[in-house]
Amino acid sequence: MESWSVDQVCNWLRQSNLGELVPKFREEEVSGAALLALNDRMVQQLVKKIGHQAVLMDLINKYKQQKHGLQSFAYVCEAGLPTLPEISGGNLKLCSARCRTCSYTLPNFPYDVKMVLEEKKYPDHSMRIRMVDCLQADMTKYLAGSLYPNSQQYNIVVGALMQAYPFLNEDGNGFLVWKRALKDRFKYVRRAIEDDEQVLKNKCKFGHRRGQSRKSSSAENKPYDVKAQKEEEPAYLEGDAMYVHINWLKQEYMKTLRNWKEVNNKMNATIQIRRKMICDKTPLKDILRLFPFLRCPYQLFREFQLLTHMDVYQKTVKILEIYSESIISLCLVKNNPINIVLQEHLKQNTEENVLKYMKMTAACLLLPDAFGDDSSLFAAVNEEVKVLTPVLEVKNPFNVNSCRFALYIEKQEVAQLSDCTTALAALVAAFHVFNIQCPSRIQRTLKFLLSLIFEMNIPQAFLPGQVKRGLEIPKHPSVC
Repeated sequence: MESWSVDQVCNWLRQSNLGELVPKFREEEVSGAALLALNDRMVQQLVKKIGHQAVLMDLINKYKQQKHGLQSFAYVCEAGLPTLPEISGGNLKLCSARCRTCSYTLPNFPYDVKMVLEEKKYPDHSMRIRMVDCLQADMTKYLAGSLYPNSQQYNIVVGALMQAYPFLNEDGNGFLVWKRALKDRFKYVRRAIEDDEQVLKNKCKFGHRRGQSRKSSSAENKPYDVKAQKEEEPAYLEGDAMYVHINWLKQEYMKTLRNWKEVNNKMNATIQIRRKMICDKTPLKDILRLFPFLRCPYQLFREFQLLTHMDVYQKTVKILEIYSESIISLCLVKNNPINIVLQEHLKQNTEENVLKYMKMTAACLLLPDAFGDDSSLFAAVNEEVKVLTPVLEVKNPFNVNSCRFALYIEKQEVAQLSDCTTALAALVAAFHVFNIQCPSRIQRTLKFLLSLIFEMNIPQAFLPGQVKRGLEIPKHPSVC
């Protein structure tokens, strides 16, 4: 915002439903730097309506509070690799390193079980029970006579099983399934704690009496219900120092005024765990539950920058500025409904910045059609999202005051976006950040965008003839 021109400030006012202020701001030549320097007295002189004064100051204050988050575009943050503490439980140890490796050795499974595992066949129900029995019997040897393993010991044993036979971790949920089966095995082979005579003696000692009337069922079950409702965290987070950072991020996300500098630090500190979860195909809802700031567009861009050292937002701005005119003038998209609607709106407006905004929006939405790709895998314009891969939902794209952009993944809204540039940058970043394979029917479009973002040459054979001539792609594209 600091480097905005007067025209850019006026465009921002229109997008913020403050179009009435444009003439006065243009007359007073309020640039981006001047906008951030405004104080209460200046705002009162510029803006007559109290409601507009309040909205304007609120927007400026919110930008200043988020400044630390936006500053991440100006530099490449170095993500530290935290050393994880060694955890021991009897002879079960978890070594600290960049990745956790388990020193626990799996027991020898029965011959028929081993044959099935070596063939990478998922065991049936009866064979699963036998495997759990073997693990349970083996664990009791290392628990110093106790039949009550702690959570970390379960994690180590099941982690060793998943590491030896990765195919057992089906869809990323196998770990929790096997851990639950193992915990249930210990639960059912040991004596119920309520029947332990020593426990009953302790209850009497501290005031509990046999035959004493119980509390109401609802009151008695309340703590259990709360515990049951608590979502189980991924195994490698339980008891981990990383969980402190993740819990802080979840709490901070719920606040209106956020400490963006600390958010950046916590996101840096947890990037190892986050990348591991994503590479392990952890369900998206679990990733967003633990790291909700990935729903914020600028944190999504920052994650892309941490991984690639590229500023996807600024690159996307340049791409649309350079290529929008060429895209909407291609014969391939001349009769496209989006282009037809654009031409109608262009006739109704004369403001330079509004026209530029409309053209950039149209160019963004017409990209897949220009490359002969499936536009339904790119954006759902005034329609319901129907695909699982990252896609944009767009409502009223050419209405400056009521347009709406959102990023959807797996048919759920991940982030709300302010304009077409932010939307296009978020779409490109989502594939990379969440490690999602690009569908072949949208591959040309995304390959074109990535080649410009990473400043790579585009194979000429890759582009259709009209696109090759119409876009006039430079030999060494530079969009810095």
